[in-house]
Amino acid sequence: MAGSRLLDIHARRLRERGIGFYTIGSAGHESNAYVADALRPTDPALLHYRSGGFFLARSLQAGRGLDDALRAVLLSMFAGTDDAASGGRHKVWGDESLAVIPQTSTIASHLPRALGVAMSMSRTKRLGVPGRWPNDAVVVCSFGDASINHSTAVGALNAAGYTVTQGLPMPLLFVCEDNGIGISVASPHGWVEAAAQRPGLTYFFADGADPDAAAATAREAVDLARRRRTAVLLHLRTVRYLGHAGSDVESAYRTSADLAADAPNDPLVALARRIGGGGPARRYAEIAERVEALGDELAGTTRLTSADDVVAPLAPRDRRRIADESARAAAPDDRATAFGGRPPEHAGPMTLAQNINAALIDSLAARPEMVVFGEDVGRKGGVYGLTRGLAQRFGRARVFDTLLDEQSILGYGLGLGVSGLLPVPEIQYLAYLHNAADQLRGEAASLRFFSNGAYRNPMVVRIAGLAYQKGFGGHFHNDNAVAALRDIPGLVVAVPSRPEDAAPMLRTLLAAAVTDGQVSAFLEPIALYHERDLHRDGDREWLGEYAPDVHIPIGSAGVHGDGSDLTIITFGNGLRMSLRVAARLRDEGVGVRVVDLRWLSPLPVQDIVLNAAASRRVLVADETRHSGGVGEGVLTALVEARFPGRMARVSSRDSYVPLGDAANLVLLSEEQIEDAARALLAR
Repeated sequence: MAGSRLLDIHARRLRERGIGFYTIGSAGHESNAYVADALRPTDPALLHYRSGGFFLARSLQAGRGLDDALRAVLLSMFAGTDDAASGGRHKVWGDESLAVIPQTSTIASHLPRALGVAMSMSRTKRLGVPGRWPNDAVVVCSFGDASINHSTAVGALNAAGYTVTQGLPMPLLFVCEDNGIGISVASPHGWVEAAAQRPGLTYFFADGADPDAAAATAREAVDLARRRRTAVLLHLRTVRYLGHAGSDVESAYRTSADLAADAPNDPLVALARRIGGGGPARRYAEIAERVEALGDELAGTTRLTSADDVVAPLAPRDRRRIADESARAAAPDDRATAFGGRPPEHAGPMTLAQNINAALIDSLAARPEMVVFGEDVGRKGGVYGLTRGLAQRFGRARVFDTLLDEQSILGYGLGLGVSGLLPVPEIQYLAYLHNAADQLRGEAASLRFFSNGAYRNPMVVRIAGLAYQKGFGGHFHNDNAVAALRDIPGLVVAVPSRPEDAAPMLRTLLAAAVTDGQVSAFLEPIALYHERDLHRDGDREWLGEYAPDVHIPIGSAGVHGDGSDLTIITFGNGLRMSLRVAARLRDEGVGVRVVDLRWLSPLPVQDIVLNAAASRRVLVADETRHSGGVGEGVLTALVEARFPGRMARVSSRDSYVPLGDAANLVLLSEEQIEDAARALLAR
């Protein structure tokens, strides 16, 4: 606890000298060390940014010397590449050998992941697959009192209680470190206690200024969570010293009386008083000398010096290993059982939905660590039948329904993935993702980056989306907003359009998750799920064969036709419309090729440029909105490649998608594609 306090003080000095880069400290919160002491060093921890006392206590508990523990924190403050937490990318509490999962959250966005980690122990045990944590581990997740008001925290606490109420294991210790203030805004007296009273959660209170009681209560809370495999919330009273951060002047918003009232609650002074004698003062001085000396020793530590070094852990991709892993198949007898003796490759041409369903069955049969979950995916088989029959074939331990909360659904995936499973969560509609998008941006895709590759959360998120559902549902079910996904560093965004592409693309993403810890969004065009015809009713040309042994690499486009007069670049519903336009133009003697992007992030830039060069006229048919749409990225790729030909773009309007036939007024139409193609050819 003394080491944590002295590191905070030293951080301010380093910042004044311009060689330290982080001053949000743990001063006043050091009583969280009692929580660490009540746990085991193998219990996974997702920590609040003021959990310095916890981190140092766990380091000592795991057998490290004090100098090693202090050195780890200082390296993180210096943004040194030898920092075990992030390799110099951020100041985080993290260390794989201490079971501390790096978190950058300041607003409780790490709580949903904690649910998944807590769920993982019983799940891996039931499935008989290796897990990352001991079967009797307890997950600890700490956060601040202001964060208990955030929707992410509210949802996570609710989901934990919901799970316990259903009789399912949830060995999770929430620790609300309550210092009574969020930056400058005071929490109402009694609010945390009231907000923490939830069905399914067992509540404990401890005062960090009472060493014996705090330590005993922490042990009691941990023991209950471990024995009963249940969710517990420990409300730990703390104080905040040194302001919110180094740049914060507390006197601007707190009175001197308020500041003075915190002094009697200093956990460090309380512990020193409990120990008694002159020992604590001498020890404090000794640790101060060690912090100063180590700070001088590490001041010249190596830092990241190139952009390539910075992004190295963000999205590593081994194409050969992915190709090999995508060919992984179940034993013939197991596969025959999964398909009831009728393998899909012998079923003839199938719809997009049928191909995806068959791919999920194939992959579940081949990968015992894979789990599928979301709203209505179990007994019902999904709103559109994509998961029909999976729960019956593979059991409720592997295919299960969740509560209606996208933040929790993604959190389950994050926690299960980091714990050794291969999660495939379903988000029922693209519009439903938006209130939970930070679970992908701030938690999922960032984990490899901020842990320097030590931690990964492999995950393939299936999302039903895009528009053209013939008037159904308005913008909640007809949503073409994918810009938020394409803006997430390291996230792969795939859109299968043709049925025969769907299974190979899904298998590729599962393989990338296994080999590289890849996080991906598999965005399925709802309007194409059950389509059968392309040019005319009954032609069945939108069906496709199931291919169990085909691999489609990430970032490779699909090309239809080899014409040299015009190249149409598109994806999703735009592919079907563009192929119809291309057929009419070919009947008039125009040579057209249609490029299906298939991958929206990363874009298949090489294929875009090569196919554009083949015709020197390019039309981008973009079903997303004009502003922020996918087409902007395609045209930018061509401009950056110095494409010398003619280019044009058609897209949907900058509008939400309304109900009924009015949707056709703002969505990209087949007629617009054809008119733009003819205009481009005439130029």
